[in-house]
Amino acid sequence: MTDSTPTFLTDLTARQLLAGYEKGDFSPLDATRAVLERIETVQPLVNAFVRVDTETALAQAEASTGRWRRKEPQGLLDGVPVSVKDLILQRGAPTLRGSRLVRPDAAWDEDSPAVARLREHGAVLVGKTTTPEFGWKGVTDSPLTGVTRNPYDLTRTSGGSSGGSAAAVALGAAPLSIGTDGGGSVRIPASFCGIFGMKPTYGRVPLYPSSPFGTLAHAGPMTRDAADAALLMDVISGADARDWSQLAPAPPVSGSLAEGVKGLRIAYSPSFGGQVAVRPVVAAAVRRAVSRLAELGAYIEEADPDISDPVEAFHTLWFSGAARLTQPFSKEQRELLDPGLREIVAAGTRAGALDYLAAVDARMALGRSLGRFHASYDLLVTPTLPITAFEAGRETPQGSGLRRWTGWTPFTYPFNLTQQPAATVPCGVDEDGLPIGLQLVGARHADPLVLRAAHALYESDAARIPAPTGS
Repeated sequence: MTDSTPTFLTDLTARQLLAGYEKGDFSPLDATRAVLERIETVQPLVNAFVRVDTETALAQAEASTGRWRRKEPQGLLDGVPVSVKDLILQRGAPTLRGSRLVRPDAAWDEDSPAVARLREHGAVLVGKTTTPEFGWKGVTDSPLTGVTRNPYDLTRTSGGSSGGSAAAVALGAAPLSIGTDGGGSVRIPASFCGIFGMKPTYGRVPLYPSSPFGTLAHAGPMTRDAADAALLMDVISGADARDWSQLAPAPPVSGSLAEGVKGLRIAYSPSFGGQVAVRPVVAAAVRRAVSRLAELGAYIEEADPDISDPVEAFHTLWFSGAARLTQPFSKEQRELLDPGLREIVAAGTRAGALDYLAAVDARMALGRSLGRFHASYDLLVTPTLPITAFEAGRETPQGSGLRRWTGWTPFTYPFNLTQQPAATVPCGVDEDGLPIGLQLVGARHADPLVLRAAHALYESDAARIPAPTGS
């Protein structure tokens, strides 16, 4: 297929693309052209990309097409279009991090570990996706790139901080993306945009350079479904000596997806023991999906982990990280920062060493508590978020009375403190057609179980929701 671009290719998963390449039904060049045309169509609407590498992507796709023609694919993702969040280093492309303070003309000559693994496996890198400035909040707008919007309703937020990646995947602008998650930044936008997103166990996906937010920050897959995420995890989990905190290599996770959930002990916590006010439509959708897990053979028990809201500890760690990352900037430069970021930087600057260590103590106590909880339960299910997407361009829903984004993300950031694997799976839509997400949480290192349960929901159609209008 060279005379015209088959538009259906933007609707396919990575696995479907790879199967088509192998059969010769279409080529990586066909798929990449289709994705680039799709980006050109949707970018003016949602603003998901800060950079599109058309020339480079087509060259990579042409090389991949030659390999497939010779029956010599380079790796697990040869010829699959992938986008990368613009907090993650990519050789030859500025990583501007949503900020006017990052120089585009610096020497951008190094890949992050995840991007290095993508290259080794032949992926086609189509572009960098938007982020709030330095990834500091749970929605995606920045002084550099403006507002990123929700594919299901352009007046609503895509969520954040990996909002560009979520919108891109939802709209077929590449089936795979790499996001980062320091307090929910993969799971929040994936939930709002109706796709799959996973925060692996900390250290499972190596990071370089280290995040200024320390060991809260994870990198993870954002995809059309759990099977694609497992495939992507098999690639980006590869070892990299630049991350001193990486975990030992683990067996591939794709092969265990079909084992399902039969016999798994799953705790269902609708509201963390009444601590969280969940919209009824969200609660009902999550409960229906939990019932499906029971039908598939899981043992379900309504049970709440011992989580008294750890937001103060999280804020101390998060705000201190923000203060540290902006420390090199002059007073004049800081005036160019997102106003909300300036506020948390000021709070982080006021925190002392003893405050920080107290937050670390609270974090360790929470980790011990969840460790005990998972001695009884293989997985924990919660809503991903208690609400659906709200007005774009705001940190918090209008009229909510909330000050910071953590006020409406109580189910996500606790598991960054504990470093557990957690994923979001779409499980329905609200009365306005906006996606609802269910969160699956595993004990540390139980990433395969999280992916198995998520895959079971997709295979049973419990995770299937309508596509965005016009996608």
